[in-house]
Amino acid sequence: MTRQTAVVICPGRGTYNKPELGYLARHHADKAAVFARFDTERAALGQETLVALDSAETYSNARHTRGDNASALIYAATISDFMSINRDAYDVVAITGNSMGWYSALACGGALKPDAGFTVANTMGRLMQESMIGGQLIYPFVDEQWQPIPGKRAELLALVDTIATRADHILTLSIDLGGMLVLAGNENGLKAFESVVPVVQGRYPLRLANHAAFHSALQTPVAGKGCAHISADLFASPTIPLIDGRGAIWWPHATDSARLYEYTLGHQVTQTYDFTRAVQVATYEFAPDVIIIVGPGTTLGGAVAQSLILGNWRGLSGKDDFQARQASDQPPLLAMGVDTQRDRVVSIARLRR
Repeated sequence: MTRQTAVVICPGRGTYNKPELGYLARHHADKAAVFARFDTERAALGQETLVALDSAETYSNARHTRGDNASALIYAATISDFMSINRDAYDVVAITGNSMGWYSALACGGALKPDAGFTVANTMGRLMQESMIGGQLIYPFVDEQWQPIPGKRAELLALVDTIATRADHILTLSIDLGGMLVLAGNENGLKAFESVVPVVQGRYPLRLANHAAFHSALQTPVAGKGCAHISADLFASPTIPLIDGRGAIWWPHATDSARLYEYTLGHQVTQTYDFTRAVQVATYEFAPDVIIIVGPGTTLGGAVAQSLILGNWRGLSGKDDFQARQASDQPPLLAMGVDTQRDRVVSIARLRR
């Protein structure tokens, strides 16, 4: 098998859902010692263990989507999946992530050790859950073929700006997520948007359960608490290039770890996260043979594909074109949350077990 270059993408919140219950036990029984270290930290904070959450008899939105639980579960699944990539088959040339996935990307890329990455993800998830400031919703500006509707994005952002001028209304762009806009705001701002936009594709505008107003100025108090709880000494220069939520590249041997710390607990928390740009920079600057989305979940694939289409990567023209390429012998995207695609990514040793 010819070794391929790969960009790895780490998922954020909302990716450990009912189908993922048991993900850690199902795919990573060999990493019990890693999870035990994570659970020691959680137990010391009075938090429910990952093992208990992952092995629950039933999935509970109230329990599993809480920030303090979801962040830890997702980080554990992501870092474990990354460790399982067959490096004889794939040369990881760059790593990025969506939102909370930036913390996972830092660990996968060597800027944080795995246990330090867990501390960062678990701490920020806990602090956001304790504060629970504002909320998020998601709304598309592309059609069902993932083609941008002319003028729609600008129209929606103008509406956001208009609502934000009203007294006691806060609304802003939280995440550029492929063909979707994730908006953050207070209840007045979110309700105002929901009241004037039409329902499209049978589900949008969609509120994101147990999500605070991530990547907005509303999270400034959380950013401050994060700095107070997380030491800059945990951060180092990465060993693999990292692309952040601005599309900026953090290079090995050329990264100031203090600046990386400041970005991660400052700008990344309180300003818009441009995931679309991060994907486009990763693919155009590093020209990978394949894109690997580590688990858990399968929900990030659409946003990645939409980001590639918006950037006309390799001439991708729309949803049908992307799906046709995915059905070929050499799919451009491999999601480890999809078993058939996972089998192409994991180490040979794991496949034989």
